[in-house]
Amino acid sequence: MELHQLRCFVAAAEQLHFGRAAQQLQMLPSALGRQIRLLEEDLGRRLFARTTRAVSLTEDGATLLRDARAILAKVEAVESNLRNRSRAGAARRLRIGAIDSAAAGLLPPLLRDFRGKHPEVAVQLLEDKTVRLLPKILTGALDLAFVRPPDRADKRLEFRDLLQETAIVAFPQRHALAARQWVTLADIADEAMLVPDRRSRPHSHDLTIKLFEQAGLMPRIVQVADEKQTIINLVATRLGVAIVPRWTTRMAVSGVRFVPLRPRQSGPVGRLPLAAAWLRGSRDPARDAMLAVLEARLRSYAREA
Repeated sequence: MELHQLRCFVAAAEQLHFGRAAQQLQMLPSALGRQIRLLEEDLGRRLFARTTRAVSLTEDGATLLRDARAILAKVEAVESNLRNRSRAGAARRLRIGAIDSAAAGLLPPLLRDFRGKHPEVAVQLLEDKTVRLLPKILTGALDLAFVRPPDRADKRLEFRDLLQETAIVAFPQRHALAARQWVTLADIADEAMLVPDRRSRPHSHDLTIKLFEQAGLMPRIVQVADEKQTIINLVATRLGVAIVPRWTTRMAVSGVRFVPLRPRQSGPVGRLPLAAAWLRGSRDPARDAMLAVLEARLRSYAREA
């Protein structure tokens, strides 16, 4: 019996749905099912009663769920205690993860202000996607991350909503709409749209879809790409236009013009959420110091988002 198998079992037992449990653990349902089968074989007991329509716990499964929760809680407490002792004995260091949006928009002024107050803390920065950053917090590889808040948050993580980023439209420089002061969804309804891959950037992908749905329109998607830098470069080649966060204007790409987007109505639909995430229940003076600077200056940072 392995800890990974217990984590898979607890997730499946709490969700009673292998697909949702696999999504929570960011693994394939088939891989989750394999870990459950191995655990059942090791124990010689059936833990789940499965039908074509539902999943439920057997009596043995319910007993194991209670014990597995206690085991995992103890393991996490031991890991957290050792990490805290290691930090206390080492030079002050803060390992931060950030999505591209935060790395280009929020972090430069935040790191400047933080260094002014805490020059003794060495900050290490890792830029990646939300789906890759959150697991690094759980393994102890990161102390803090700036991410898009997931639809289903892991209960082991603490989240603090920060700000909403404004959406704008990237046009090829010679596009007929590129000289406008602002555009509406109706103006770009017939344009070829470039969007991020939903598997890796669900918030950015859904931003385009939901904005068009709000306006009663359907986007004409011609290309899906993983990175915003790639999307902006494709715009420069006149392959299409893209709805992107305002921080993208800081990219040095020739042949692209950014125009403010005026949604049909104000509200969160036309904006991208940004949140801070860290390990729930953990102690980290350097992280808490950064969060304090962030809290004090958040209103100023949000004006630039």
